Amino acid sequence: MRNVVIGFLGTQLDMGKKRRWRPTLSLVEHGSFRVDRLELLFDIKFNRLAHQVKREVEDASPGTEVLLQELNLNDPWDFQEVYGKLFDFARGYGFDEDREKYHVHLTTGTHVAQICWFLLTESRHVPARLVQTGPPGPEDTAAKFDIIDLDLSRYNALQQRFDQLSREYSDQLKGGIETRNPAYNALIDQVELVAGSSDEPILLLGETGTGKSELAERIYNLKLDRRRVKGRLVHVNCATLNGPDAVATLFGQRRSYLGQAGSERSGLLREADGGMLFLDEVDELNLSMQAILLHALETGRYYPLGSDHEVSSRFQVIAGASRDLRSLSAAGKFRSDLLARLSMWRFSLPPLRARREDIEANLAFELVRSERALGTQVGFNADAREKFLRFAQDPATPWPANFRDFSGSVRRLCTLAPRGRITRAMVEGEMLRLQTDWQASSSDTDVRLVEQVLGAAAADIDPFDMVQLSKVVRVCRASTSLSAAGRTLFSASRRKRKTQNDADRLRKYLQKFGLDWESLSAPGTG
Repeated sequence: MRNVVIGFLGTQLDMGKKRRWRPTLSLVEHGSFRVDRLELLFDIKFNRLAHQVKREVEDASPGTEVLLQELNLNDPWDFQEVYGKLFDFARGYGFDEDREKYHVHLTTGTHVAQICWFLLTESRHVPARLVQTGPPGPEDTAAKFDIIDLDLSRYNALQQRFDQLSREYSDQLKGGIETRNPAYNALIDQVELVAGSSDEPILLLGETGTGKSELAERIYNLKLDRRRVKGRLVHVNCATLNGPDAVATLFGQRRSYLGQAGSERSGLLREADGGMLFLDEVDELNLSMQAILLHALETGRYYPLGSDHEVSSRFQVIAGASRDLRSLSAAGKFRSDLLARLSMWRFSLPPLRARREDIEANLAFELVRSERALGTQVGFNADAREKFLRFAQDPATPWPANFRDFSGSVRRLCTLAPRGRITRAMVEGEMLRLQTDWQASSSDTDVRLVEQVLGAAAADIDPFDMVQLSKVVRVCRASTSLSAAGRTLFSASRRKRKTQNDADRLRKYLQKFGLDWESLSAPGTG
């Protein structure tokens, strides 16, 4: 294999006036490295020096072929020009990696040229290793010569450090919980990339209790670690911003407003300056507040209540919503321009019923959190733990409030545990409590859900069918396919059947009400 070196003519160092060491000539003075061809890039203004260096290299190393490549630069410190011309040079070069090994001489050329060489070799536009030379030290007999291979295994340690750091950030976003759900893990990986590289608004969607507030706080902490924010996290519950003090709470108020002495307020937007504003339950804002907020988000400026002068506040935004903002926007209940502003990055958090493989890890997390709060060690008896997990992971267990239900259940068990041990009888009592609470609260929501699906035709549905149909609708919206929904709904009876066609059974049931899978699954796919 022939060794080929590509590099710029050193317009100062290669003259050799101030020091004896000359970088381009030194390339052929290392006995351990043979240069078969030297491609020397030069500007026409230094044509005489280029030919002089060519002669000296050929005299010092008769076996080295020196080719002069004219590359004229109007401004060698202009990154765009230098990178563009080197990129064009690389595209037209015709590299033959089967016969030749390529090297780029980094020592000569401006710092801009060195950066461009690195980028082109790292991206493999120039399939070469990097060569770095230097003058001999006071006690050295030979000049310095080093080959840097960006593919060398010694750089694996650096990549492993980056990978480890990325895992630490992902663990931070997951609260240290070892999750197994592929969809949730993929979502967290995307959130980590976005939070670490973008300052645009992030919209977190999901049912109540899916962890939007916790994730927003973890995103803020990650940005704080990466120095993307400096200020504090300001949590705004938008459901409370529809009263008479809403504007003053958010935008502030001057003391002179309506003659209310001593009532000056800075406002939550001002407190978020340099940090992050979390708009929790943003779907609860009325249209007038949405309009005022949109202007502040887009310009970073707003008028406090009672003020004739604008104030400015720059902050990053995370918004959380439990309802489908696109449906609200289509119904005229949420401004489409505000939705577009907030949803540069949109992430939908899956409900607990779609993450049943993560329940065991979350149980361990909740136990530790309860122990800290109670100041005492708590654990399950083996049979009690098995029964609780079986109940929690059962497809028939709805967990309507998601992790709020789950966390509250574990906290109750820990608080009432005699001598720090949770028994099977306690688990059975907690299961009964949950089922009773869910049944009592589901009757009104069942009616609203069926009315949403069937419209006026819901008035003709018997109460018995109302409960059953609402359950079917919820399962369909939470499932990835018709077959998956059928397996959940017929999980008991399917074990007794010789042939199992759950999808067909579900399809026929939906047809009784004029429904199909596609119309029910669409709202859950956002």
